[in-house]
Amino acid sequence: MAKELHKDICEQEIFSGIYNKYSKDLHNFLYYKYGEELNPNDKAQDAFVKLWENCKKVKLSKAKAFLYKVANNMMLNEIKHQKVVLRHQKLKPRDYTHETPEFLMEKEQYFKKYQHALSRLSGEQRVAFMLNKVEGKKHEEIAEMLGITRKVVEYRIYTAFSILKNELEGFKI
Repeated sequence: MAKELHKDICEQEIFSGIYNKYSKDLHNFLYYKYGEELNPNDKAQDAFVKLWENCKKVKLSKAKAFLYKVANNMMLNEIKHQKVVLRHQKLKPRDYTHETPEFLMEKEQYFKKYQHALSRLSGEQRVAFMLNKVEGKKHEEIAEMLGITRKVVEYRIYTAFSILKNELEGFKI
């Protein structure tokens, strides 16, 4: 068995030679086997990226087999992904709820009251309250964003909460 000369695929000239030698054939292999829909050119390019990432581990004599194996696996993974996508597209979302029409109407009325109550808050109170309760920002973050102290933020949130609690029955957050 003849000793293989150690040629490092990580050298730019050797990698370029491998790319020039196999890129068109790899693309054609993927195109003929899987068609144009799954982007064989992209998968061929990705296979070369994988080869570059693993250049220290792959011997020069195994580079072609590595490229074809990786590219073929990428195409198979893409096919599996497409099957999952198609399966989920076939599922119809349910168009019903277990909520009564009365509950839905009350929910809509409550939301309108909530919007009206929010509009009655001062701008500072509304901003601090929404940043805290809707976006989940901490008091320190809000203070930093608005350029005020933490205590002022706490006061604005507390007063906004009190106003909403007085205007809306059963308001809790």
